[in-house]
Amino acid sequence: MEDQTSVKTVTPVINESPTKHTELWKSDTIDKLAAALSKAQSEMKGAAKKSVNPFFNSGYADLHTVIESSFPSLTKYGLSVIQGNESQPGEFFVTTMLLHESGQWIKSKLKMPIEKATAQSVGSVITYGRRYGLSAITGIAQYDDDGNAATARTTKTTDVAPHHRKTAPKHT
Repeated sequence: MEDQTSVKTVTPVINESPTKHTELWKSDTIDKLAAALSKAQSEMKGAAKKSVNPFFNSGYADLHTVIESSFPSLTKYGLSVIQGNESQPGEFFVTTMLLHESGQWIKSKLKMPIEKATAQSVGSVITYGRRYGLSAITGIAQYDDDGNAATARTTKTTDVAPHHRKTAPKHT
């Protein structure tokens, strides 16, 4: 007797209101982009904290460092980035698009707060938005260039004779 059990494949459908404006966030297919991004990400390193925030006395990876950390691997696999901005009354957006040489793309739109309508404030918001958007769309993270200093660990060595103590190398 033959097994007449059939398997039914169900494709999920997202029901959206036909009157609601929906902005596209990706091309119809992203298989080539995804494969290329996977290869690029396997080579990318975290962005080093080369800049200092004087208000919080903390390190961070600036936009240039994030670009240095991502662009060589992205371009090697046919990927590029476009970033732009848009303002509406009371709102400011930075859009980041990741494109593949095949024409496939994904994008992310980041709403950024803006305190003042001055050139310096707008420039600062654009830079922050570009850094955050690029980091997010490529998967770049900031890494501690000195993890031991960040954890501020101390080890007890009083039970070891001074000539047997091991000391960590100093970072210069």
